[in-house]
Amino acid sequence: MNWLLPRFVLAVLAVLLGAAIGIWIEHWLKLSMLSELLSASCAVAALVLVDAIRGHRLLQWLRGSQLDTAPRDSGLWGELAYRIERAVRDRDKTIARERTQLDQFLSAIEASPNGVMMLDEQDQIHWCNRVAADHFSLDPQRDLRQRVTNLVRSPAFVAYMQAGQFEKALILNNVRGLGTLSVVVRRYGEGMTLVLSQDITERERADAMRRDFVANVSHEIRTPLTVLSGFIETMSSLPLTDTERRRVLTLMGQQTQRMQGLVSDLLTLAQLEGSPRPAPDRWVALDGLLARINSDALALSAGRHQIDVQLDTHIELAGVESELLSAAANLVTNAVRYTPEGGDVDVSWRLLSDGSGELSVIDTGPGIPREHLPRLTERFYRVDGSRSRETGGTGLGLSIVKHVLQRHGGELQISSEPGKGSKFKLVFPAVRVRLMGETPLGVESAMSSSLPN
Repeated sequence: MNWLLPRFVLAVLAVLLGAAIGIWIEHWLKLSMLSELLSASCAVAALVLVDAIRGHRLLQWLRGSQLDTAPRDSGLWGELAYRIERAVRDRDKTIARERTQLDQFLSAIEASPNGVMMLDEQDQIHWCNRVAADHFSLDPQRDLRQRVTNLVRSPAFVAYMQAGQFEKALILNNVRGLGTLSVVVRRYGEGMTLVLSQDITERERADAMRRDFVANVSHEIRTPLTVLSGFIETMSSLPLTDTERRRVLTLMGQQTQRMQGLVSDLLTLAQLEGSPRPAPDRWVALDGLLARINSDALALSAGRHQIDVQLDTHIELAGVESELLSAAANLVTNAVRYTPEGGDVDVSWRLLSDGSGELSVIDTGPGIPREHLPRLTERFYRVDGSRSRETGGTGLGLSIVKHVLQRHGGELQISSEPGKGSKFKLVFPAVRVRLMGETPLGVESAMSSSLPN
């Protein structure tokens, strides 16, 4: 109410001004009625003029950008201008705060690994993040205010949006030519629609691999079990000679070994996938591993192949001895099994210029067609299934080799051509390769220097 006193003072001044004008008119013109009327009119006119000027200034400020300060008048108009300016400033702060919160919310959605697209009541794109734009091949700016079904032409998606039944997620295949999307649609607000998309390509591939793995394991185990069951039934129901019995027992033993090998490889794979990466300070002599591999290869070949294994590499590898032996032995065993009698198997080591090294296994076998090379390390994948079973393979050997190399930071490289044999290389990084007796470096050096003398 601090504006009331100035307002009262202004009214008194206007009355006094009007009275003075009335007295002057009465004195000079001798018109008492007119002087009274004019004095009252002047007083009212003065008040109206002052209010009009101040009101006009306030209206001019309100019509503008309102960035500058409101008119600082005294009295009622000054108080009114102050109250309005404070309300405007509070409104601006609220809008700025809400805009900041909205920007932060949209930034969080933008950082989401899933696609988010907002549609208005006409199913026009109101906003979408980059992931959704990538999923549906959209432009986040250019395609705004466009009807989504005019841009995403997949028949399944169009039918899904038109049906309006969003209880179940929609699975879209090959939206961008590759991969699989899971699309979830939800209604919100007043006629607004939220479209959530997720790339489930890897999950679908993993599910397919898991199904294939279970099916392959079941098949691989069922076959020897069927053979064993048949032999047991034969031995229990038919009179067999000693020679026939020995033959049946030999075949049963072979099938038993086959199942044992399969279970052993499966356990090895499970152990490799569930174990931490080998420490870089446990060194294994490569020559000792190659000597054992050479002995096993000669026994498996039984003189049918020319086997040449380099035994004087003077190299040590950092890792788990059993895993390194398993990886190299798998490659050499495969080379011996698949190389025809009279063929060659060569195992050699080469130290590369960057300090890394590669162990090569080269054979003169039938070779592998190029289209099979990318899938050779898949579990149970066989170029020729019947021949693999005849040679005693489980279909898990190369998968084990790949996992061993990955755990040791290395890489399995395969090159082959039909009729020209195959070459498998185990490439180890420089941090896991050293000459025998070489001074430890890196992590091992730090560990060694911390030990007491």
